[in-house]
Amino acid sequence: MSKLVAYFSASGVTAKLARKVADELGAELFEIRPETPYTKKDLNWMNFRSRSSVEMKNKSFRPPVAADCRVENMAEVDTIFLGFPIWWYVAPTIINTFLEQYDLAGKKIVLFATSGSSGMGNTMAELKPSAPGAEFIAEKRFPGKAGEADVKVWLETLNI
Repeated sequence: MSKLVAYFSASGVTAKLARKVADELGAELFEIRPETPYTKKDLNWMNFRSRSSVEMKNKSFRPPVAADCRVENMAEVDTIFLGFPIWWYVAPTIINTFLEQYDLAGKKIVLFATSGSSGMGNTMAELKPSAPGAEFIAEKRFPGKAGEADVKVWLETLNI
């Protein structure tokens, strides 16, 4: 039984949390990288023309991941811990892109996100169609400065 911690982090906050999750689980860590990295200007949620704003307005848009950004041993993974920042109350659509690259039927997916104040919103419901046959078993939003103790307590509640 193999666990994978896959994450997308545009500013580095989610990356720090993902490392804590992977360390606590003793799991492989995998960064979901976009084909074109996001700039600070791209992430300006107050500008309705910024790249992230435009992408999030169109729920069918799938930003491409980098060509070399592929989990080679996905068939061996049984549980995916999937991390991302909350954008507009849901996961960035690059998370859908990542999920849709694989046959995830029979796998368990645990979502974790970082956000200063926004909750998970409809995140799980919007991601489920991108991973048909997978079982989404939990989700958790962490503040950006979540510590190792916060991660440990959360993982203990999952019994995975």
